[in-house]
Amino acid sequence: MVTPSADFPFPSHSQSVFGAKMHYIDEGTGDPILFLHGNPTSSYLWRNILPTLSHLGRCIAPDLIGMGRSEKPDIAYHFFDHVHYLEEFIQTLGLQNITLVLHDWGSALGFHYASRHASNIKGIAFMEALLMPLPGWEVFPDSVRALFQEFRTRETGRELIIDQNAFIEQVLPHSILRPLTDAEMAWYREPFVNPASREPIWRWVNNLPIAGSPVEMVEVMEAYNHWLQATDLPKLLCYATPGVVLPTPLVDWCQHHLKNLTTKDVGPGLHYIQEDSPHLIGSALAQWYAAL
Repeated sequence: MVTPSADFPFPSHSQSVFGAKMHYIDEGTGDPILFLHGNPTSSYLWRNILPTLSHLGRCIAPDLIGMGRSEKPDIAYHFFDHVHYLEEFIQTLGLQNITLVLHDWGSALGFHYASRHASNIKGIAFMEALLMPLPGWEVFPDSVRALFQEFRTRETGRELIIDQNAFIEQVLPHSILRPLTDAEMAWYREPFVNPASREPIWRWVNNLPIAGSPVEMVEVMEAYNHWLQATDLPKLLCYATPGVVLPTPLVDWCQHHLKNLTTKDVGPGLHYIQEDSPHLIGSALAQWYAAL
């Protein structure tokens, strides 16, 4: 197995969106390939994958507002705030005929965008993605269920995430099979060096629809789930074993319910599979994209 690099050698770019700078990586030329990260990561998550596609298209990896090296305006950081900023980012850059590469909450944003702007989408690749609302806590892996239940208790959750930085220090490294290096952990810690900066992490956790709440997020995910089942757009699912958000039963669901779907086993992995198998993911993406 090729050891992932900790280096992040790409030139930085920024775009003003509603008065706040959104940081992004922009490599290659051609139709845009838009990489969307989730919680609590950034464009850094894609560092070992972008180079495998930058000869095929224009690889753009933004840091969601309030995350990575993007600025942190005084907003609520609800899902719809991210929708507002991301869609303006896409519009301002004039991105057309987009291929989406999605992970975690980036998948919810990408699926939501694609379901409402299907004519601007060339294809959708996803991994460890949020495909549907969660019916209840029983679907959570035993190893993280109690912790996430604490996260969803307002006072305890805020103390763990905001004060103790538990999502960065516990959830992230424990959701990767290999140990992250000090350099890699430094990159992930950098955007969240003080309690005030961690508000987006806490908000993402509380936006996750579990057992019918919050209602607005149940509606969002049900809507794009129905669209995903109906659309003929090309799709690629990269899955790891055992996975966390997309374990084997949900991979099987995708294979039975999503049209024009290619699946690729990228080996052992938990949730942040880009840190365990970036070269396998990159190879699968490049092969799939070249055939679109």
